[in-house]
Amino acid sequence: MTDVAPFLDRPLTAPVGQPLRVAVYSRLAEGIRSGVFPLASMLPRETELGVALGVSRTVVREALMLLEEDGLIVTRRGVGRFVADDLPTVGLEELRPLEAALAEGGEDITVRPLEFVVQPTTDYVSGHLGLDAEANTWFRESVVERAGEPIAILQEHLPAGRYLSDASPQVAAAVPEAADDPSSLMAALLARGVVFGSGRCEITVNVVGRSRGELLGLKAGDPVLILTQTATVAGAPLYLAKCIVSGRAGVLSVVQTTQ
Repeated sequence: MTDVAPFLDRPLTAPVGQPLRVAVYSRLAEGIRSGVFPLASMLPRETELGVALGVSRTVVREALMLLEEDGLIVTRRGVGRFVADDLPTVGLEELRPLEAALAEGGEDITVRPLEFVVQPTTDYVSGHLGLDAEANTWFRESVVERAGEPIAILQEHLPAGRYLSDASPQVAAAVPEAADDPSSLMAALLARGVVFGSGRCEITVNVVGRSRGELLGLKAGDPVLILTQTATVAGAPLYLAKCIVSGRAGVLSVVQTTQ
């Protein structure tokens, strides 16, 4: 677990109104899901986590209780807390690539990139990523297929030029390398060591429209689920995705717990 110290040392951020225990839960769950804390490994003690994250031991204990309720960790009385041997399935509440969310049943999911270009920002993109009107952005559009059948369109956005390099030189260097990967841009960046922080997923329903319908084999008036996903890197909003999901994709779960 050599990456634990820098992972925990990242500034802990919580949206206005969010309890600190939820922010700590999210940080530790991210570390468990990403392998910073390997399966079956022992977690640092409460006091160590509190010092590293800059919160009280009580906040850490509350977050650890949530992690145990969700099956991510187990407590061995008199020994300590350990990452579970197997992690439970998660739904849309977990920040992860779209293809991972669509592959819960073990289906053969592929991502077919269509376009990857730099273009001027739009009100939609700048509103989500906090960019000014002069910014340029990377835009990547892909079709997500299951067993050769199109089930979703994935449109991903990142800042370009200095708007990206100033915020994260690591992401700026990884983006050109990820251009041709047969995966989502998020998955390609994760594979290159980029660590995403907090995220948000908004879910709406709309009709697909003519051009998107042609890509998905749907009529213009057919309904689709639209997921708008944003994510931060080192505290800065750097990733935006619009996922247009066909009804053929099946069930997308949201796992709910009490907090």
